Amino acid sequence: MLKFRSVTVPGEVDLSVNVGALRLSNPILAASGTFGYGVEFAHLVNLNRLGGIVVKGLSLEPIAGAPAPRLCETPCGMLNAVGLQNIGVRAFIAEKLPALRAFKTAIIANVFGCTVEEYGRVISALEEAEGLAAYELNISCPNTAHGGIQFGSDPQMVSEVVAFARRSSNRPLWVKLSPNVTDIAAIARAAEDAGADALTVANTYLAMSVDVQTRKSRLGRLTGGLSGPAIRPITMRLVYEASGAVKIPVVGLGGIEKVEDVLEYMILGATAVQVGTAIFTRPDACEKLVEAVESYCISTKLSRISSLISSFQADCS
Repeated sequence: MLKFRSVTVPGEVDLSVNVGALRLSNPILAASGTFGYGVEFAHLVNLNRLGGIVVKGLSLEPIAGAPAPRLCETPCGMLNAVGLQNIGVRAFIAEKLPALRAFKTAIIANVFGCTVEEYGRVISALEEAEGLAAYELNISCPNTAHGGIQFGSDPQMVSEVVAFARRSSNRPLWVKLSPNVTDIAAIARAAEDAGADALTVANTYLAMSVDVQTRKSRLGRLTGGLSGPAIRPITMRLVYEASGAVKIPVVGLGGIEKVEDVLEYMILGATAVQVGTAIFTRPDACEKLVEAVESYCISTKLSRISSLISSFQADCS
């Protein structure tokens, strides 16, 4: 475990990173679905200290979400089946976005739909609003126009939805990839070729948990998304493979709890990282990680955190 002294002089090091055309003050973002719409945490966290906030996924119309229970613990992680509950894009613009404009933190809108056209319509609605830095496409959604197959499971479908979103957007476009695929590199290249400005790697892993007494799922649905520290080594491999396959930036997401996790992801190719499950146990996890990254840079005399990106030495000899 690395030890760090406290930071007393802000600005001693450069924590900024460039995710394509979007410059972030530091590489720590709150992940979609774990930080609400951001404003709910303003009394607990200094939102201006974060590199960015990816808001709860937005759909064309409000969604009530999945039946309870929606969460259950697993060894070194948790399963969730929230069901993409959200207030809908129009209510977000009217009720949440005005408050978010008061903060200097980059606000990224996570968007999803059940058809290619729905993705475009959500983005078109957001295009009329001020205060957003980028969009993040959640392509781990069933395509109802093609039998319920996930958009993110097939390079051709990835290409179609990303290209349509690209035509609808004037803001930077990030694509959040599913880990439940055979070849993450092929999916990453399809997203890049279709116009993605960055990739988020990766979403949660499809998983199950059973109550042995009732012999039923511990969730209100049969399956849920596995997240937390248990998935980190697997997702780090996906980040390494995806970043090696494309020229656009990769944002790492999966099991980040401590500063070493952030550093590992960046060394393997991530330009920035998102923090998710850790927020459930510690709402200020992102803010504390920013402080820890700054302390690391000072203690090791690293002037720019961006110099760590893709510095992995693949030679194991």
